[in-house]
Amino acid sequence: MDIKKIEKKWQAIWEKEKLGNFNSKNTDKKYYCLEMFSYPSAAKLHLGHWYNYGPTDSFVRYKKMKGYEVFQPMGFDAFGLPAENYAIKTGIHPKDSTDKNILNMEQTLKEMGAMFDWSAEIKTCNEDYYKWTQWLFLKLYEKGLAYRKEAPVNWCPSCKTVLANEQVTNGVCERCNSTVVKKDLTQWFFKITDYAEELLESLNGLDWPEKTKLMQKNWIGKSTGGEIEFTAESGDKFKVFTTRADTLFGVSYVVLAPEHPLVKKLTSAKQKKAVEEYILETSKTNEIDRLSTNREKTGVYIGHNAINPINGKVVPIYAADYVLYSYGTGAVMGVPSHDERDFAFANKYGLPITRVIKGVGVNDDLPFTDDGIIVNSPGFDGMTSEKARKAIINKLVQDGKAEHKTNYRLRDWLVSRQRYWGAPIPVIHCEKCGVVPVPYSDLPVQLPYDVEFTPDGESPLAKHQGFMNVKCPVCGGDAHRDPDTLDTFVCSSWYYLRYPDAHNAKEPFNPEIINKMLPVDKYVGGAEHACMHLLYARFITKALRDMGYLNFDEPFKSLVHQGIILGPDGMRMSKSKGNIIAPDPYVQEYGSDVLRLYLMFGFSYTEGGPWSDDGIKAITKFLDRIERLAIKLNSTPNGKNNLMGKNEKDLNYAVNYAIKCVDRDMESFSFNTAVARLMELLNAITKYDGIEGDKNIHVLKKAFKTLIQLLAPCAPHFAEEIWESLGNKNSIFNSKYPECDESALVLDEVEVAVQINSKMRTKIMVPSQVTEEMVKEIIAKDEKLSTELNGKEIKKLIIVPKRLINIIV
Repeated sequence: MDIKKIEKKWQAIWEKEKLGNFNSKNTDKKYYCLEMFSYPSAAKLHLGHWYNYGPTDSFVRYKKMKGYEVFQPMGFDAFGLPAENYAIKTGIHPKDSTDKNILNMEQTLKEMGAMFDWSAEIKTCNEDYYKWTQWLFLKLYEKGLAYRKEAPVNWCPSCKTVLANEQVTNGVCERCNSTVVKKDLTQWFFKITDYAEELLESLNGLDWPEKTKLMQKNWIGKSTGGEIEFTAESGDKFKVFTTRADTLFGVSYVVLAPEHPLVKKLTSAKQKKAVEEYILETSKTNEIDRLSTNREKTGVYIGHNAINPINGKVVPIYAADYVLYSYGTGAVMGVPSHDERDFAFANKYGLPITRVIKGVGVNDDLPFTDDGIIVNSPGFDGMTSEKARKAIINKLVQDGKAEHKTNYRLRDWLVSRQRYWGAPIPVIHCEKCGVVPVPYSDLPVQLPYDVEFTPDGESPLAKHQGFMNVKCPVCGGDAHRDPDTLDTFVCSSWYYLRYPDAHNAKEPFNPEIINKMLPVDKYVGGAEHACMHLLYARFITKALRDMGYLNFDEPFKSLVHQGIILGPDGMRMSKSKGNIIAPDPYVQEYGSDVLRLYLMFGFSYTEGGPWSDDGIKAITKFLDRIERLAIKLNSTPNGKNNLMGKNEKDLNYAVNYAIKCVDRDMESFSFNTAVARLMELLNAITKYDGIEGDKNIHVLKKAFKTLIQLLAPCAPHFAEEIWESLGNKNSIFNSKYPECDESALVLDEVEVAVQINSKMRTKIMVPSQVTEEMVKEIIAKDEKLSTELNGKEIKKLIIVPKRLINIIV
């Protein structure tokens, strides 16, 4: 078979017949399967693309044959830093390089043979898309979910832009690996924290990997406790959040974040120099490092004290870098007897350590961090930790010095970027009117082409006078546009809503259409997006629901993460390691179906593993065997033998067993075992074909037809060609997926183990519905068992159906 010729043939037929296009008349049978759309890089498809899109397309084809009206759109997440950095390096405009890359990727994705609905294609850098991204911003602004404030932000000095917390890995920029520093800038934020509790609680009902749900739970970071008010000797007050109010009598110091306004206000003249030097050093350290549990905790006494509200004890105030002003209240209490970090800090600075919890039946050497019995806490001694936590907070609430509180680790989503290649923020700044949203009728705020985008710390758009200078929509006076662009995660936070209504020029989507098509039934993509894209998409869905546009709570019902194909050395593929494996040579030599089938067979889909092409030739041989058998069967007349003897029943069992297993494994993305069952079925068909004498050709051909239908989603071009050679006029993907006949899985005979006095002796074949009398008859006729028994009387027969016969003598 000329595989390249066959691929082009069937890709042309599929495109002509619009095989992948969704029919909106069948929305009641819809199955929306979505792969996370990719960034249009200059490189061709890599194995990661293939591993994501190829097997998932096989799943979609399987669902189509199961009777669903499948919707599998494709598009491109086209804004972002890579194109802009490439432009800075080469001088090629981001729009030009992105458009060219999209054309290349469209072509290679089509050559893969994936059944994408290209009629619903979206590109986030096009005006007809980012117009509605800007619309989304304005809607969030109207609802108080978008706001602007000055805040310390993560600043990449190399990319010269702000990074979200999620885009900083181990203190460096995820894009360029430069050390990230802190910088105060006025930025736009989305108030995702308003949805923290719902984002946490609704995770439980999602069919998502447990690890991903746990990552989101930890990222949201719910803590229940109390917010306690401490008073400085100056009279200034500050609040401390704690989940361990039972340790309040053990407080021997309190800590303020170096950025906390009270630090400068309360620092004594004697300590001023030391505190200022400490604040300067802290500013050079990023938040990730400051929060690291492995880093030694440092601090400086500010020369001022505070009063513990529970007992009136005076405790020193320290400024310490392990407390962040942007998180919680920016203040914590130090209980060295019952916290490992505080214990080390107290020993370092010679602070007192007072036990207030005694362990029960356990080693309670300090620092003792578990619950126990309260001691050295007048009025609360003898209580359990759990009871004391409530009692102490309740006492302080009565005194007006505390309140019950729930805190979240999650912080609002920073969406401003000081870069060019992104959606302009649709806001105008007027000296008279302040912040003015761009009227909806004026959208989109177009991204100008003629921009100097070499980074210098200022937004590139700020230097484009034609873009910046506008009239205020409210007063008509001179004003200027916001010079920043939106984080590309904003673009991808709602794209799944645009696909089903991709060409709507009047609105981002028609709610009537979207509420029928959503949520996405199956979402497939990398686990690295657990705490960014997936969380943001959930937030946007809930916000739009509350605005009345959506009637569902979650965007993605079911989520699958593909594993990672590593280099042959077991390391992640990278240019620097020289271990990148390109798929193109394999596609050229073996065809796309062979590569797809090998990726499905050679790896557990959700785990991945090191690349090895040792088994790819075995896949070729597997398809060659099927092709040879097809040629033989096509020239074989049906014959007149219609008997269903043992051999035919064995083949029928193999066919239905394969249907049952492959159906189950395709549904659960267990592609490797599904392909293994297909290979077993081919072996069973070949074995029957090799039997001497008359064969039931009808049974043989039916079994072969079933094999091709089961194979079709995994090797679509090849299966279409074989299917056509069998005399079928329509696409195999319009045929009905085989159904298992459970009755065929009930064997006439089964192999069982035989024991004599509970000791294993042999195995024999017996009827599946065997009786005690039948067993006695079989034993009498079996030469080996007759010899073993040697005329001894059988006192009892223990029969475990289809498994075991125990002869008691």
